[in-house]
Amino acid sequence: MPGNILLVEDEYALRMTLGDRLRKEGYTVDAASDGEQGLAMARQLPFDLIVLDVMLPRLDGFTVCRHIRAAGLITPVLMLTARGRTAEKVNGLTIGADDYVTKPFKMPELLARIGALLRRAPTRPEAQSGVFEFGQVRVDLPATEVTVNDERVNLSAREFQLLRFFLENPGVTLSREELLTRVWGYQASTFTRTVDVHVSGLRQKLEAEPKQPRYFLTVQGLGYKFRPAAEPTSP
Repeated sequence: MPGNILLVEDEYALRMTLGDRLRKEGYTVDAASDGEQGLAMARQLPFDLIVLDVMLPRLDGFTVCRHIRAAGLITPVLMLTARGRTAEKVNGLTIGADDYVTKPFKMPELLARIGALLRRAPTRPEAQSGVFEFGQVRVDLPATEVTVNDERVNLSAREFQLLRFFLENPGVTLSREELLTRVWGYQASTFTRTVDVHVSGLRQKLEAEPKQPRYFLTVQGLGYKFRPAAEPTSP
């Protein structure tokens, strides 16, 4: 089977239609009809991906996502939203979601997003190796664990994937387009603010002074660069 998916959606017709289509694609699907049920299932059962609606009874999708990340779960989260405003998309990414699809969506696009997330999910130890340290940060790739000053830091699955890509390419200037292609698996036409939001998330969680980063650097007009050794920066 390609993977186990938790579908949290309160609209009965969509829940049934989407669940059936995912099963036809070979996925194992469990479903929840409200936020509380979805959160309980996410905490209790192992999933490869969570498809999470924003507008849910009892607990909204943003709250569910925050609780999932607070529990230390790195399961990729794909949010479904009927809202098209950029600020709400950014909010979902900021609280730990890995991607979003706006309703109404086309099934091929949703399936492509799901496939991209599952291919890059940090849940397969055989695809990972090594322990990295920079400053007070320690990254254990096989264990998908990140600590700062020996305190565990909760990263979203996509933040972890982005961090891993930076670690594997130290000192290399990476454009937003390249990061979207290599980490997200999307074409450059995708909502490019996604990269900025996730880099900002890494800075907030791993940098001592996020507004004056020492490791995750902006290369003006080009993109970003990870510098493992925090030498003094040029003025």
